[in-house]
Amino acid sequence: MNVGNHLWFHDDHFHDECGVFAVFGHPEAAKLTYLGLYALQHRGQESAGIVASDGGRFNHHKGMGEVAEVFTEPVMKTLVGQAAIGHTRYSTAGETALLNAQPLVVNCNKGPIALAHNGNLVNAQQVRQRLEGNGSIFQTTSDTEVIVHLLAQSRAESIREAIPEALRMVEGAYSLVILTRDAVVAVRDPRGFRPLCLGRLDGAWVVGSETCAFDLIGAEYVREIEPGEMVILSEAGMESSYFTPPVKHAYCIFEHVYFSRPDSIVFGRPVQKSREMLGWLLAREHPAEADVVIPVPDSGTAAAIGYSTESGVPLKLGLIRNHYIGRTFIQPEQTIRDFSVKVKLNPVRSLLENRRVVLVDDSIVRGTTMRKIVRMVREAGALAVHVRISCPPIISPCFYGIDTPTKRELIGSQKSVSEICEFMEADSLGYLSLESMRKAVADAEGRYCHACYTGNYPTDFVELQLQAEAEAGDKTDVEQAFLGERGRRD
Repeated sequence: MNVGNHLWFHDDHFHDECGVFAVFGHPEAAKLTYLGLYALQHRGQESAGIVASDGGRFNHHKGMGEVAEVFTEPVMKTLVGQAAIGHTRYSTAGETALLNAQPLVVNCNKGPIALAHNGNLVNAQQVRQRLEGNGSIFQTTSDTEVIVHLLAQSRAESIREAIPEALRMVEGAYSLVILTRDAVVAVRDPRGFRPLCLGRLDGAWVVGSETCAFDLIGAEYVREIEPGEMVILSEAGMESSYFTPPVKHAYCIFEHVYFSRPDSIVFGRPVQKSREMLGWLLAREHPAEADVVIPVPDSGTAAAIGYSTESGVPLKLGLIRNHYIGRTFIQPEQTIRDFSVKVKLNPVRSLLENRRVVLVDDSIVRGTTMRKIVRMVREAGALAVHVRISCPPIISPCFYGIDTPTKRELIGSQKSVSEICEFMEADSLGYLSLESMRKAVADAEGRYCHACYTGNYPTDFVELQLQAEAEAGDKTDVEQAFLGERGRRD
């Protein structure tokens, strides 16, 4: 009998690294943070942590697993205080992964500091080498620890002065929540790669990666924290300042394509609206002679609604997702064809048999999973399978807080659309154009980053990584340094 690790049945999508949440000024700050993380569980499922402050000391707990697994009732009773920050993370499985679980907590000459980070620093290795040369001793392999050391080494008198000084030394994506004895600080990088929003609840302040976390606790969404903005939440109220001159924004467009929950407002725009528009425009660009539109659940559902609305082809839930797979699975000794997909999805034969199907999903990364789904739909009796993807081909990896394969592993960078169609054994394949994708998210001002579709990166240091990867022909030491200890999922 084979006991399978949870890695082998995961989907073929990009995975975001984490979600952050914070509360200031509420007697149940830790419990609210727990609920906020629970709503943000889709942003990271492998470790979680909460740090609470009662004004005198930090109370903290973190562990491997999903939020509800890590935070039991006895644990929650220890997390007392009126301020708290939390983090849920997507990381590599393994014995040492707990070292990289966040929030990171340190004591330094500026008092206790806890920090949680969503994003990725593209110059982390260079800064780390300099810090180590000056005597810093790192405890994790996470790029986030670079920020902690910069804060500790700053000669600024207060943590509020040290934060801008430290962040001006790093490059890349960071949406941060930082806990001190008497405040919560929320910061977003100058380009605004990752979302971060501000809310209110019964006189308290809340901060989260997405607004869906506010909905769960009944908080009011106030506004986005702006790119380059530092917000300090304390007994004095809310203070706002900007720590760098304005630069061109680079919001991650994939937040609207896939990452964020559809019930969230991200970058000031409802995600569901963007996804339905993606499908609507996809139907205009790539119509198909078909009898039924079938979404790949749950990633393709919103786009499929838009495709069906515009095309007039009825939408049916022809693939049913098993939501109870768990973190490990026992696989039978006898080989079952495409078992990794069958354990997650099951076709509704009565909706597929003798029908021409439009199969809608948000993206194709390696192409292996979509190939199995196409095969499954055909075996359920479909007469034809037309695959429609609500974004352009992904041709380049991301270095701004997303777990992605190397360029060589991305099918969009190695094969033409017709070759991908042949590989997936589909009757036709249509990708949404970059122009239409930008239109769907209202990107008339060019505020979004779409480097994964174009290879044009908005920051320095990335070209060094790509060059090293090309020369090595595989993952390199440089790439590992940039990406930390991220997992790779097939």
